[in-house]
Amino acid sequence: MRALLICTLLCGALSAQGSTEPNTLSEAEKKEGFELLFNGKDLSGWKNNNGKPIKTQVEDGALQTYKSGGYFVMHEREFGDFVLRCEVKLSKPKTNSGIFIRVSNPKSPVQNGFEIQVMGGKGTGRHDFGAIYDLVAPSKNMNKPVGEWNSVEVTCKGPEISVKVNGEAVSKINLDEYTEPKKRPDGSKHKFGDIKNLPRKGYLGFQDHGSQVWYRNVRIKELK
Repeated sequence: MRALLICTLLCGALSAQGSTEPNTLSEAEKKEGFELLFNGKDLSGWKNNNGKPIKTQVEDGALQTYKSGGYFVMHEREFGDFVLRCEVKLSKPKTNSGIFIRVSNPKSPVQNGFEIQVMGGKGTGRHDFGAIYDLVAPSKNMNKPVGEWNSVEVTCKGPEISVKVNGEAVSKINLDEYTEPKKRPDGSKHKFGDIKNLPRKGYLGFQDHGSQVWYRNVRIKELK
């Protein structure tokens, strides 16, 4: 009887946290207004940033970007203010990839959007897992061991972008504070131009940076 009670409680807790099936929405997410962007079966709704066909296939319910034929695989729709959730799995300790958001010019994504860094290792620099690439370093590195799935949540609302990795808030930025091109608010230099005035709507997607990496459970809630 006690074992049955424990099992019931555990099942209830899992149900409360969300669906355990990949590429599906939990009941809570449905009520919140999330929608799936990747169905886990094919690449419907996705394309390469250079317009060429995606060369890779879905692997075990995950989107694989390595050797996809472009710089990043992007969704066909543009998004402005939103909460994006996804899971990512790395293939090796030095895996390098990224989650691109608000890319206004897909043919030049680095200078016309923002990248949430996906990187192997346990560093806490501006190019490590959870960083807003070359702009803000993560407060901590929540990266799991190679082969395990990491959850990432990115929230964009007006000038503010924030990042959670595996449930922990790790980085945030207020673009309105970046008043000078190529300079952070503290005066140190970054590699981009006038990020404050970049369009606050654009494409999102996942980077091919020469490493096998898998993305799944890609869902979004647009903010009004």
